[in-house]
Amino acid sequence: MTAITLVTLAQPGICSQSAPAQGRANTSTASRANPQNEDPQLLFQHGEAALKTGDLDEAERSFRGVIARQPGVAGAYANLGVIYMRRRQWSPALEMFHRAEQMAPSVAGIRLNIGLVHYRQGDYRAAIPSFESVVRDMPDSLQARYLLGLCYFFTERYADSVTTLEPIWSQESRELNYLYVLGIAAGKAKRGDLEQSALAQLVKIGQNSAEFHLLMGKAHLNREEYDDSIRELELAASADPKLPFVHFNLGMAYVRKQDLERAKAEFQRDIAIEPDVAYDYDQLGTIAYLQQKDNEAAAQLHKALRLDPHLVSAHYQLGRLYQRQGKFTQALAELDVALKADPESYPVHYSRGQVLQKLGRTQDARAEMETVTRMLNESRNQRQKELEEGSLPNPELIQEPQ
Repeated sequence: MTAITLVTLAQPGICSQSAPAQGRANTSTASRANPQNEDPQLLFQHGEAALKTGDLDEAERSFRGVIARQPGVAGAYANLGVIYMRRRQWSPALEMFHRAEQMAPSVAGIRLNIGLVHYRQGDYRAAIPSFESVVRDMPDSLQARYLLGLCYFFTERYADSVTTLEPIWSQESRELNYLYVLGIAAGKAKRGDLEQSALAQLVKIGQNSAEFHLLMGKAHLNREEYDDSIRELELAASADPKLPFVHFNLGMAYVRKQDLERAKAEFQRDIAIEPDVAYDYDQLGTIAYLQQKDNEAAAQLHKALRLDPHLVSAHYQLGRLYQRQGKFTQALAELDVALKADPESYPVHYSRGQVLQKLGRTQDARAEMETVTRMLNESRNQRQKELEEGSLPNPELIQEPQ
């Protein structure tokens, strides 16, 4: 899979009254103490050098020094955004990128980074417009196209995912994750020819590797072939006991088979390998909810949300938990967050309508139930399945390649 990289911006066009070469050498150290007195071109170059070596504090001081002297330098704002992204400070990163975009709307790299901020937070719907604009302006951008295709896939826009990913077959058709995503999306989009081509290539490239068995197990899981899925995933675990997400997907297979104790054991095994994956705690919270272990459910769901505040399923499940406990105000707050992130979710609307009724907001509750009825009539079978099982998480695809 193509590597995901941040785009940093050079700024050769900074207007400056540069000091002579000797003077620049003498002031480069002084700029650290008082960057506002330094030449902005030198400061920018110093910031670039610090950013390349990973000295984020020094890079931040330099780029802020540039802005103090020349507030209209888009590259300084963009590179500050990169610094905040590397620190996982998402809000200031977005603020810097948006300011850079206002100054340089034609620079696709800024919009790519805006999309990456949303992507890394798991907010795939919010990432789509930025990636779409980059692909529109730069149709040969492999990174933007791949990420856009993944965002479509994660938001269940399978036909759009196929349309976006198919053109990069020549570059990516030896990458297992690409072939898996394209094959599953093609199947969902009723492109049987492409589905077969992608999965045949997956078999050819994957050979007998642990990664291959993981993806084949996930493919069976998507097709509701749970015994076949377990068999493939156990082959993956035998080949590489430390392979991330094998045990997560085994857990999902056992959840689908309603074997909750075995599912719980598999999620715990995955946590031992990858302790910071929110989906494991989300599923453990859901199992605890189903087993009427409310305190354990709350603890696991809160842990999931600390790791991923945008995880819709955890907000939804926590809302249901509060609803069962009679904490209707808290339940509504969680369901509101879930609804904002996924406005087309049948179960969120349904639970929200129930909670609103308990809060005495009869008119709002009636509106929600009318929405539920409309959605049910539009796609009864699909929505009923969603209500019973929920969509299948894809943490093994979300992780950015190294």
